[in-house]
Amino acid sequence: MERFPNANVHPLAKIGENTIIEPFATVQADVEIGDNCHIAPNAVIMNGSRLGNNVEIHSGAVISGLPQDLKYEGEDSKTIIGNNTVIRECVTVNKGTKDRMATKIGDNCLLMSYVHVAHDTFIGNNVIVAVDVALAGHMDIEDYAIIEGISGAQQFVKIGGHCFIAAGSLIRKNVPPYIKCAREPLTYTGINRVGMQRRGFNDEVIKEIDEIYRTIYIRNKNIGRALAQVEENFKPSTHRDHILEFIKNSENGIVKAP
Repeated sequence: MERFPNANVHPLAKIGENTIIEPFATVQADVEIGDNCHIAPNAVIMNGSRLGNNVEIHSGAVISGLPQDLKYEGEDSKTIIGNNTVIRECVTVNKGTKDRMATKIGDNCLLMSYVHVAHDTFIGNNVIVAVDVALAGHMDIEDYAIIEGISGAQQFVKIGGHCFIAAGSLIRKNVPPYIKCAREPLTYTGINRVGMQRRGFNDEVIKEIDEIYRTIYIRNKNIGRALAQVEENFKPSTHRDHILEFIKNSENGIVKAP
């Protein structure tokens, strides 16, 4: 009996145990799919795809499509998707180019319908990207970030962990970790207090993160002076050092103050 009746699965593709590939889905030759995955009808898993375990790919999604980049020269790049990630209807994820040789999406992510992830973008773990978000190439999105629907990000932007970006946002500057931002142009609107509480941050840590960002965004107009004050007035910690490192490495700038 055929394992995947009416599905177009290349015999060289590597398919894990208990994985379901429904009729009219296509899986090309250079593909590896882990255990307990579900590939829905009319999904297309193209060459270079590497899927972990318990991944869901819904109808109309195209994984590891060719980069929409004129510099792409046919290099053998990949699209890597971690465990327990859900890719909803009509999502497109393009493979990498010679810049990074891969596009990566981590574990436990949710990409809602019609999201586009361009070449060489790295998405961390537990990230949620809502409906109709367009992510340009060469981006970095850290763990637990949330991007609300109908937003767009330009290439090379970095989005910090545990941040929340409001619906309809145009993301042209880096978004530091732990904050909320909205409006046009994209503006700091406070820390992501609710998100951090849900993930187990204690009140003391949340208060300190709030005070750090008040120093950066409210009490100072000069980023260099603000960062120096943070280093002087706050003891080293995981979250303080994360904020400082992120902003210092943001060569293209960060979202504006209110």
